[in-house]
Amino acid sequence: MDLLAQILVNGILLGGLYAVMALGLALVWGVLNIVNLAHGAFIMVGAYVSWLLYMNVGIDPFLGLPVTAAMMFALGYAIQRGLLNLIVRAPMFNTLLITFGLEVVLTYLAQLIFSADFRTINPVYAGTNFTLGPVTLPIVRLAAFAVAVALTVGMWLFLLHSRLGRAIRATAQNLVAARLYGVEPRHLYAMTFGLGLALAGAAGGLYGTVSQINPYIGATLTAKCFAIAIIGGLENPLGVIVGGLFLGIVESLTALYVGPTFSDVASFGILVLVLIVRPSGLLGKTT
Repeated sequence: MDLLAQILVNGILLGGLYAVMALGLALVWGVLNIVNLAHGAFIMVGAYVSWLLYMNVGIDPFLGLPVTAAMMFALGYAIQRGLLNLIVRAPMFNTLLITFGLEVVLTYLAQLIFSADFRTINPVYAGTNFTLGPVTLPIVRLAAFAVAVALTVGMWLFLLHSRLGRAIRATAQNLVAARLYGVEPRHLYAMTFGLGLALAGAAGGLYGTVSQINPYIGATLTAKCFAIAIIGGLENPLGVIVGGLFLGIVESLTALYVGPTFSDVASFGILVLVLIVRPSGLLGKTT
């Protein structure tokens, strides 16, 4: 029973990190109708930025998250304004090709700069744990979970209550009506993509504190984010939180009772089941 409790806690902590990873993908997909196949590669870039800040400048990985997010926001704004806006109304296949090309370029640039070696962000408190009943909680994983949930809830509140957030939601629902109210789509799309990459960068910094990073983690992370966005639904960030926690718990239980090599099989099996039973996602609207 104690082992099961520990596994469930591990799954919840993992699921919170998954949620913030998928939030940027869901935001860009829901507003711009772009399935960003480079999303995992941008998470990888964010992880390397946090690693560089920690190793070369000595900035704590959690304190360095705003710097990483700001750099990734600027990169995302520039990519959307200078490249993706050119094909934003093109068929989805075009955007898939371009984002896939970005993923390949980022992966091989990272390999060229950092090599294929595994790297980790290990602050001095990395091995610190504390016990709560039968459960052991690693400080780093708990802190990463808390930051991930704060970012996800903060984005939800931002979309609901800020002027820019309401403009983003209005554009996602009805572009013509949003134009009539003075929304400038190109700028708004670039801001949205920038926010998506800022979240990806922050998620990468958190990921680097709890797992190893290398240039090739992007494709796997993109696939998991895609699964979470589908499972939770694209309508609101709360669905992404639920999808991330659900996937984290499923993977942890599968690793315990079936084997760690079957975790991904279980994740994508759940994705297929949700698509069959509830295509709009667990918290999506049904028609």
